[in-house]
Amino acid sequence: MSKKIQAIRGMNDLLPDQSPVWQYFESQVQALMKRYGYDEIRTPIVEQTALFSRSIGEVTDIVEKEMYTFEDRNGDSLTLRPEGTASTVRAAMEHGLLHNQTQRLWYQGPMFRHERPQKGRYRQFHQVGVETYGLDGPDIDAEVILLSARLWKQLGLFEHVTLELNSLGSNEARAAYRDLLVSYFEQHHELLDEDSRRRLTSNPLRILDSKNPDMAEMLAGAPRLMDHLDAESREHFEALTARLDTAGIDYVINPRLVRGLDYYCRTVFEWTTNALGSQGTVCAGGRYDGLVEQLGGKPTPAVGFAMGIERLILLLETLDIVPAEARAPLDIYVLGMDESADGAAMALAEHLRDDSPKLNVQLHCGGGSFKSRIKKADRSGARIALLLGESELTSGQVAVKFLRDDREQCLVAQSALATTLDSLLSTATA
Repeated sequence: MSKKIQAIRGMNDLLPDQSPVWQYFESQVQALMKRYGYDEIRTPIVEQTALFSRSIGEVTDIVEKEMYTFEDRNGDSLTLRPEGTASTVRAAMEHGLLHNQTQRLWYQGPMFRHERPQKGRYRQFHQVGVETYGLDGPDIDAEVILLSARLWKQLGLFEHVTLELNSLGSNEARAAYRDLLVSYFEQHHELLDEDSRRRLTSNPLRILDSKNPDMAEMLAGAPRLMDHLDAESREHFEALTARLDTAGIDYVINPRLVRGLDYYCRTVFEWTTNALGSQGTVCAGGRYDGLVEQLGGKPTPAVGFAMGIERLILLLETLDIVPAEARAPLDIYVLGMDESADGAAMALAEHLRDDSPKLNVQLHCGGGSFKSRIKKADRSGARIALLLGESELTSGQVAVKFLRDDREQCLVAQSALATTLDSLLSTATA
């Protein structure tokens, strides 16, 4: 007997009972982006490996350990995209979107990282991201943060998340700070864990982001990057926080917030929650002014963020704040009482879809006895069933059966059905 084929570990199916919540979330995002004037971009899920090694950084965990990389039949090294920013930059450069113009873009889609799967973190996961180009002032930093804050308000999450901010300064200021940090960590080398010792020579700022409780006291005493910012970066950060203050957005300045990718500079931020345990970050981003030039383009200021959809869906469900209408209940189940009425039932369902396009109408298919048809109608979750039999066909009527209420079945003239349905459904239990 052949071995049963199952989904790859960490790559999950999205089943029909889960899809409505995803569709609700995606519709909220799509409407919000349109309101802010952001245009959608869609990029391939496979890119040249060099795109990510050059942008994310050779010594990051993503490039060293987590990327799905393979050779194609031509011997080219390709990678399933682990994040969306590099692909968006590549597409914008390739298609001339950055030539003397500004862009406000957004994307959504699957990303891939070979991590240890756990709740809210998977090997195939989905992100929504925002990327803006050509704007170097703190106003656009504030806008992308305000956009994300408005999404939390729309979803009912605003009271459950906290905005954390930091500034990484300019490349020059960060390089000088890096030397201070390495010197400090070398003085406390015996307290560093294995990962931190490896990062000491490759990416020492990432040590600040360690969640190892044994290192917490030592990390708290480390030099603060905020105390070593260049004047221009400090002015930029103060202008950003002033705009957030004006907008009434609370925030916490977190000097240990550094982000895990090499391309960030100046503003970095995260939205975090206490409702998901260790998986507390639900949105993260910042400014990456050097990335376009790093990938061969002209110097271009850029700022954006990404949020994991799985984690946000988990947060909505954990807090039980998914609105009932998001699950889009079936309104009507149409059935013929026997095979002789099946054709008329199909025609009736199509007429309903023409006359009342906002209604969710399902037609009975597959035949069966009257009893089995009614059972399927009930299992469909619909609020009412519309029944057609010989007498209804003769009289031009439809039998209305309330599936969720203990109410008498009634007859409605087919000619009056479209105008009667609203009142029928308004009194029917969902």
